[in-house]
Amino acid sequence: MAATTIKASFPLLMFQTLFENDNGHIRLLQKFDERSKILENLQNYRLLEYKSKPHTIFLPQQTDADFILVVLSGKAILTVLEPNDRNSFNLERGDTIKLPAGSQNQQSILSEFNKNILEASFNTGYEEIEKVLLEEHDKETQHRRSLRDKRDHSQEEDVIVKLSRGQIEELSKNEKSSSKKSVSSESEPFNLRSRNPVYSNKFGRFFEITPEKNPQLQDLNVFVNSVEIKEGSLLLPHYNSRAIVIVTVNDENRDFELVGQRNENQQGQRKEDDEEEEQGEEEINKQVKNYKAKLSREDVFVIPAGHPVAIKASSNLDLLGFGINAKNNQRNFLAGGEDNVIGQIHQPVKELVFPGSVQEIDRLLENQKQSHFANAQPEHRERGIHETRDPLYSILDAF
Repeated sequence: MAATTIKASFPLLMFQTLFENDNGHIRLLQKFDERSKILENLQNYRLLEYKSKPHTIFLPQQTDADFILVVLSGKAILTVLEPNDRNSFNLERGDTIKLPAGSQNQQSILSEFNKNILEASFNTGYEEIEKVLLEEHDKETQHRRSLRDKRDHSQEEDVIVKLSRGQIEELSKNEKSSSKKSVSSESEPFNLRSRNPVYSNKFGRFFEITPEKNPQLQDLNVFVNSVEIKEGSLLLPHYNSRAIVIVTVNDENRDFELVGQRNENQQGQRKEDDEEEEQGEEEINKQVKNYKAKLSREDVFVIPAGHPVAIKASSNLDLLGFGINAKNNQRNFLAGGEDNVIGQIHQPVKELVFPGSVQEIDRLLENQKQSHFANAQPEHRERGIHETRDPLYSILDAF
């Protein structure tokens, strides 16, 4: 999979394939701080992608950190093991759950204990324990293991395996549906679309679950959102006061456009399949720049805190976002009828910040009747009125 790179504030990152066979793959995103210095605050976060064909299973693997699982498409059965319990959940698109840190690969962990401890713990001879529970790591059985495992394919071919119909039926027993689960559940899946969108109109919908609404997200200090932007529509200019937002694309080969601040100090940029385009004439402030890209499914980009951004969809666009440092984050819009932070600026200050008069500024703000999402083609252009400078840049220039 080739990822597109966008310079400055919105770098896209590359996936590394950990496992892959005919049944599916597991991919890990490169470390964020390897991509850009402005992403150093994300050094303890990673993004992992699981993808498999129908009627397959991901065998238990070791996990050394808490993670948030979100279903982007399809349906799945998730089984969560606890010391004295086992819960299975029927998951579908939008279902989300926090899975705590801990090794799920008990076989590997047990192999680290010596024979005496294992025999005492299970009150059984070591040979029986080894036969039933362990991989054969000790020197006495390495030769037997090498003969048994002598084959061309690698260990990863056993990570995602095909299931029989009987095995699927067995796994489906006692499963729970997440469709009616409360967003405030402490241990069970919740669905991003189980509540009304926080922003919605005919141009798009914005679903979001924050740490304040869900205890699973509180410890991680993360919000999760799902954004749908209709073809020819615009997510209006805005910025997050605290949160760094990691965004992944859920649709195949979609055009989109970002407008945001230029970061002159960003390093380590790649030049692959970019299409970078500056809008306007020389008089446009060089700190504000326009970025265009052709995105594919699973591409990832990052929006740092405090960086104004607008997203324009040339075709229907479906985005999934994770907001890091989410507690007390405020999303401030720079245009639109509601949640417009510019409208809250005191009148005398407006004259100091913007080149126009207070009356001109207020009149410009009142022109946009929509909130949060709008038509990407302004009405004055539809009427054939020409304007040399897009007001969007005037707004972003001031921030």
